Amino acid sequence: MGAVVLVGTKKGLFLVRGNDDRTTWEVEGPQLKGWQVFHAVRDPRDGTLHAAANNWVYGATAQRSTDEGETWERSEGLGLPEDSELKLTEAWHVEPGHASEPDTIFLGGAPGVLFRTDDGGTTWEPNRALLEHPTRERWQPGAGGLCCHSIQIDPTDAKRMVIAISAAGAFVSEDGGESWTSRNTGVAADFMPDDKYPEVGQCVHKLLLHPANPERFWQQNHCGVYRSDDRAETWERLDGNGLPSDFGFGLALDPADPDAAWVVPEEGAENRVTPNAQLGVYRTRDAGASWQLVADGLPSPAWAGVLREGMAYDDRSIAFGTQSGSIFVTSDGGESWIEAASQLPPVLSVELA
Repeated sequence: MGAVVLVGTKKGLFLVRGNDDRTTWEVEGPQLKGWQVFHAVRDPRDGTLHAAANNWVYGATAQRSTDEGETWERSEGLGLPEDSELKLTEAWHVEPGHASEPDTIFLGGAPGVLFRTDDGGTTWEPNRALLEHPTRERWQPGAGGLCCHSIQIDPTDAKRMVIAISAAGAFVSEDGGESWTSRNTGVAADFMPDDKYPEVGQCVHKLLLHPANPERFWQQNHCGVYRSDDRAETWERLDGNGLPSDFGFGLALDPADPDAAWVVPEEGAENRVTPNAQLGVYRTRDAGASWQLVADGLPSPAWAGVLREGMAYDDRSIAFGTQSGSIFVTSDGGESWIEAASQLPPVLSVELA
């Protein structure tokens, strides 16, 4: 079947549509003109499009469309309680809830906050347990701010969730968000020389759980790539065995194979471009024991950047977008890549719908 790549950019949302074999693509848009779309997703339960969108006038918002983006409805009154003395500065990530809760959606934002709606996005409530977490005073903003950017719900249990915040780390809830436990054992914070393995303060760049094996988590961190096989109780570092660096943002999984993952390394925090003048995706099929470059069809020389929301996957394809406005897609596990779109505004997010 064909595919739609939802592309959030600094200048609105684009829909890049592919034919049935996903070899030719057409660009539609932009929608949400004037908005920076940090993330957009199609709700698999009802087809609604949801966007985490930000505007210098209207601020941080959640928006939804039930007509394939022809019109959008903006949530009103999205904000934090006055007694928190915090202000919502950016909306980062929107995540449809569990299949058993068809009207539930989650929204992550800065400064390290999580919202929930149970009416499809009309009204939102901040998660108090995260807002008042006892470790919050030790959280620090990364280069992108103190952002809650990864929200994953266990497909086997609606109450089991994991989120990631930069720079605070990973947090797990077993009770639907009523409480949160930090889960960062074994994850380095090399930028904290006095305590390189703190309880909190790690700079997670992206975190995913595997949909077929929700005990297995993967993360691309500021300081390495990691895998956990016990729901983040412990983490194993996976770089240094074929990856050109330990820094990057993009992360994708194979829903049929818990041992397969793809990342897009960058040189490092001080020079956030792809290493060795090569726009390269690296693949593992052995749970991170080794990594191989898969770059056929990708440009070289190239000094590209891929952001934390800039990579996505479904059961047939992987897609990623660059800050220079290109979208690349593979439907053979990375053996070959197609440039599906170019000359878009800087890409902030990619989702396969």
